[in-house]
Amino acid sequence: MNTLTMKWQAVKQITRMDKPIGTYLLLWPTYWALWIAADGFPNLYLLMVFSFGVFVMRSAGCVINDYADRHIDGQVKRTQQRPLVSGSMTSQEAIMLFGVLIGIAFGLVLTLSPFTIYLSVVALLLAATYPFMKRFTQLPQVVLGAAFSWGMIMAFAEFRGEIPTVAWLLFTANLLWTVAYDTMYAMVDRDDDLKIGVKSTAILFGKHDKRIILFLQLLTLALLFTVGEIQAFGWPYQLCLVISAGLFCYQQILIANRDRERCFQAFLHNHFVGLVIFIGVFIEYL
Repeated sequence: MNTLTMKWQAVKQITRMDKPIGTYLLLWPTYWALWIAADGFPNLYLLMVFSFGVFVMRSAGCVINDYADRHIDGQVKRTQQRPLVSGSMTSQEAIMLFGVLIGIAFGLVLTLSPFTIYLSVVALLLAATYPFMKRFTQLPQVVLGAAFSWGMIMAFAEFRGEIPTVAWLLFTANLLWTVAYDTMYAMVDRDDDLKIGVKSTAILFGKHDKRIILFLQLLTLALLFTVGEIQAFGWPYQLCLVISAGLFCYQQILIANRDRERCFQAFLHNHFVGLVIFIGVFIEYL
């Protein structure tokens, strides 16, 4: 029983069940797309499929990320106690767990339309390759942004059978927002990453990191405003964009001195941005 308990704790840790922020950051944009694609409250079954799919794919992404970083996590202060570093889970067990999670996700996708099933292959490739990108490119956050945004494209494919312009606007807005908040996240590890040779936008942007994050946030709001214009959304949605702008300003205050803890707080704070925008979309369809 003790062994089973320890393994379950390792599973919870490697899938980040104890840290739901990643699920929220993936879930809220998916909900934006679901509501807009469905022109209101989506079919309950499809809502459950996409919601559970978000949870499973985020968990699978975390597992493959830890597997990819198993030889370097011990050298980074924030990740020294991860299961593959501490030994509470083996590499083989991690790969098996990844396979199970991907199998569950694929089972969910098989209940959707052929077009959506076809698009799900891209989602799998993005989720599986992102963790390795930090070794080859200074822009791994862009790949993460694409992975976090692809569910939005699948939502439109499922509900409308096509991918309209508004879907690509949402995709781009979420990709840019993801790069912005994950750069904040990378700022936490920047010193460690420089020592071990891991690449990130935080390193690439250097002393211009705060300005570029602000620019990405402004572009995100501009694209979301354009989506609102196309959908003929009213003042509730526009008000939520104003509130989101205020939240972005607060994040800029948090990262002003590039303090590790405050940069991490700014990253976590993005959960509220996603929620506020979803509230705006939700109200528009009441």
